Amino acid sequence: MHTSIKLVSVTFAAAAVVATSACAAGSYAAPGSPSASAKPSASAKPSHAAPSSAKAAPSSAKAVAPKAVPVKAGTPSAVLASTAWETTSAKDAKGAKVALTDKNVKNYVGWAYFKKDGTFTLYNLDDSAKGKGLWTVSADGKTRDITALNADGSVQYKRTVEIVTLTEKEFTYRVYPEASNKAVYYDIVHTATKHAEPRA
Repeated sequence: MHTSIKLVSVTFAAAAVVATSACAAGSYAAPGSPSASAKPSASAKPSHAAPSSAKAAPSSAKAVAPKAVPVKAGTPSAVLASTAWETTSAKDAKGAKVALTDKNVKNYVGWAYFKKDGTFTLYNLDDSAKGKGLWTVSADGKTRDITALNADGSVQYKRTVEIVTLTEKEFTYRVYPEASNKAVYYDIVHTATKHAEPRA
C-alpha cells in the first residue's frame, strides 16, 4: 500500500517538472511576448525568426563584388560589347518623347562602354566620369545587370533593367520609377557610336 502511494507521488512530481519545462520552452520561443506561454502557436515562432537572419545575409553579401564574366561570342552580351553606346533619346509608357534632362531619365544619360572582359565604364555626355564596374546580359537577352564599384572595389549599387531592343545599332532598356508600378516606365534609347572612351 505504501509502495503505490510513493509511485503516485513520483508520477505527479515528474508531471509537474514536464509541465514547468514546457512552459519555459514556450516563453523562450517568443521572448518578451506576454501571450507566448498561453498560445500553443507561440512555439512555432522560432521558424519565423530564421528569415530575419537570412535577410541579413544579402546585405553583407552586397559588400563583396562578384567576379567579371568574360563575353562569349554569339551571345547577347557579345552584341552589347560590340560597340560603344550613346544615350540619344527616351520615351515614356505612352511612347511620347521625354527630354534627356527630365528628372526621371537624366541619371541614365551618357556614354557607355561595355567591355568584353565583363567590365564597364560610364561617362556623362561632357566626358566626365560617371561610374564603372561589372556587367552581364542574361543568356536570353532579356535583362542587363550592372554592379557599380567604388574606387576601393566595394559595391556602390546594383541595377537590373529589362532590355527592350538589343542590336548592333540600338540598345534600349526600360526603367521603372517605382518597382511596384509597372504601368509607369521610361525606355532609355542608346545608339551605337564611335565616340572614343574619354580619359577622365
